[in-house]
Amino acid sequence: MLIDLHTHSRASDGTQSPAEVMAAAARAGLDVVALTDHDTMQGWEEASAAATELGLDLVLGIEISTRFGSAGVHLLAYLPDRDDPDLVATLERILEGRNDRVPAIVERLREVGVDLTEDDVRRESAGTPAPGRPHVADALVARGVVGSRVEAFERYLNPGRPGYARRFAADLEDVVPLVVAAGGVPVVAHPWGRTARAELTVEAFGELRELGLAGIEVDHQDHSPAEREQLRAIARDLDLVVTGSSDYHGAGKVDHELGCHTTAPEELARIRELAERARATRAAGPSR
Repeated sequence: MLIDLHTHSRASDGTQSPAEVMAAAARAGLDVVALTDHDTMQGWEEASAAATELGLDLVLGIEISTRFGSAGVHLLAYLPDRDDPDLVATLERILEGRNDRVPAIVERLREVGVDLTEDDVRRESAGTPAPGRPHVADALVARGVVGSRVEAFERYLNPGRPGYARRFAADLEDVVPLVVAAGGVPVVAHPWGRTARAELTVEAFGELRELGLAGIEVDHQDHSPAEREQLRAIARDLDLVVTGSSDYHGAGKVDHELGCHTTAPEELARIRELAERARATRAAGPSR
């Protein structure tokens, strides 16, 4: 059984519709796939309908933007109640921060002589409530300023580059228990793949485990083989779920093909069991 628990559609910064992601997953031979767009559940209905038609087992999720110490950390939330008021309010605040950042980035780019407007970016992000730097990158490509998303990030959009602007992200320590209270299962995405390794120490994982963290995305293209083994050992010691995923974005991310990393069936079973337990606790009464 092939299981990929991290993909993106045009509901956030992928380049395919949710239905197209499901079709691509079927062509790739996947049996189970999760749709985990950034900070939104907008693609769930379309993906669900397509997955049913294709005979795919769909796991509904979100990749939530959080902050831990000085680092940005992405948290995968699997199978939460989409109507949970605290979850909905948190996502709305994060999306507000995403929208507020677009003019800030455009202004910084114009200050260094880049001919770009907010409308250019909005054209690229049409249809998503979660505009992000990838859409700015696509606008730069469309204007002929750069040749690819990768070049846009390297020249303009990465931290320390002239177009970078920070945005609001919720505190990880708040979001982990919030996801559990919403009946979901929180798993840290690619924890050592970017700038978070200094913050996400063994001790930090232990503290997050006490707050309800359920797992670590270990097998990911952004992790070296040595990092994967270290993270696997941490997960084993803390009895955390281990996942592997592609972080598929369609044409928006190179070397992240569907199924390039997968999750073991027994780990998916643990996620579903934890979700059932969280929902049962939620149904028994208020936990906040």
